[in-house]
Amino acid sequence: MSTLHRSAPALLGKAMNVSFEFFPPRSGDMESQLWESVMRLAPFNPDFVSVTYGAGGSTRQPTLATVRRLLSETELKPAAHLTCVNSTRDQVDAVAREFWNAGVRHFVALRGDSPDGIGKRYRPHPEGYGNAAELVAGLKAFADFEISVSAYPEKHPESPDFMTDIDMLKRKVDNGATRAITQFFFDNDSYERYVERVRRAGIYIPIVPGILPIHNFGQVAEFAGRCGASIPGWLAQRFEGLDNDPQTRALVSATVAADQVMDLVERGVQDFHFYTMNRAQLVYAICHLLGLRAPVTGTPVTGNAAA
Repeated sequence: MSTLHRSAPALLGKAMNVSFEFFPPRSGDMESQLWESVMRLAPFNPDFVSVTYGAGGSTRQPTLATVRRLLSETELKPAAHLTCVNSTRDQVDAVAREFWNAGVRHFVALRGDSPDGIGKRYRPHPEGYGNAAELVAGLKAFADFEISVSAYPEKHPESPDFMTDIDMLKRKVDNGATRAITQFFFDNDSYERYVERVRRAGIYIPIVPGILPIHNFGQVAEFAGRCGASIPGWLAQRFEGLDNDPQTRALVSATVAADQVMDLVERGVQDFHFYTMNRAQLVYAICHLLGLRAPVTGTPVTGNAAA
């Protein structure tokens, strides 16, 4: 696999680090789109690529198959998502062992959403891990995994206040988490305030901003409403009247994402995690803006392969 050529110097004289999230495919067409996106972004040499895990292990086998293919056909370092939902501790530990045997050494440890739907009250399995902090401890007891966890610049929707939310993050760190990846957000001031709160609480692991390029504003707005992420008024205005104008919408999406990332760079951020939605085009453009350079092959990318 080709390796990354960083610009010299990198953007603003800093070396940028990126990681990408993918989800396991549910059909042949989706599988083709996934692997086209993986191979399009792989030359940027990400720190890791994460593969999501459906509620209650609903995508366990597709996730495992995706991770195995990443390990066998690429030089990428896969991180497998793992949740506690609807599972006993023994069941979760068995899944961790299965991923370990496949070669996984990095987990994204998440409590997971309620099986009744996002926003519904979460009830842990009576014989399971009660939350992500307990899951982290369980994984660390099994092996010395690298463990990333979630963080919420606008507070987890189920947390009564920021103090409770940050206390949970500290418990995850105390149990062995080495990195936090944030819920997506569009207000960089919220991220900056959150990092300040986290540092005052004595948490010093990297708080990596999760960036979601907007491919479909309506879907993103609906999801944001369920998971506690706000949609600034200015952002909604940018997409007004573009429902039936995909070309202009794509240009606006690229501008919004690039503006957000460049502003974060000016604030001193050097690590970024991209929720790719198995689409490479916008993420590729942003990585280029960050000063990352994929090798030039001489064959231009055309059509929808990178969409």
